[in-house]
Amino acid sequence: MDHSNMRGALPPVVSHAAGILPLFPLEIAGRHLLANALAARPSFASRLGEHAGRTFAIDPVDCPFVFLMTPGQEQPSVRLVRRKLASGYDARIAAPLLVLIGMIDGTYDGDALFFSRDLVIEGDTGAVLALRNAIENAELDPSTVLGLPRNLRGPFNRATRMALDKLRHALHAPEESGPRREDRLS
Repeated sequence: MDHSNMRGALPPVVSHAAGILPLFPLEIAGRHLLANALAARPSFASRLGEHAGRTFAIDPVDCPFVFLMTPGQEQPSVRLVRRKLASGYDARIAAPLLVLIGMIDGTYDGDALFFSRDLVIEGDTGAVLALRNAIENAELDPSTVLGLPRNLRGPFNRATRMALDKLRHALHAPEESGPRREDRLS
């Protein structure tokens, strides 16, 4: 499927290049990022309630792989599989990679993306809603997810925000959905 016409999609050459990457190092990185996020926000899994043990297919449609994430309280896990092998999940959340990142960092509102058709959800919508609420309440930022020391967080987050904004603009990503998390906190 050609995703090059989707708002915010990576160029096809980047998508194809991602297809030759070995998945195991990316999976290790995904596990590390999830562990950092859960360590920084220990209430995250409990906010999912009965949905904590569900498996979510986080599907960056402009990449040839899918993250299968189970954020459960005891054994959180992330697996990375080729798209054609993705199965056994309770809910699927699909959008271009930059759009998915924007949902985590507070740039986008999931409801607005869903109604503009920039985001597709399938399966257990209650679990997806619980995950969205947990992510919004966690107020994650790039430096926290990467586990950076507190003194580097501000400059790193600003630089990352600028870089992602430029990339989103260059790739014609959807417009922001309301004020950003850091703007609301100011």
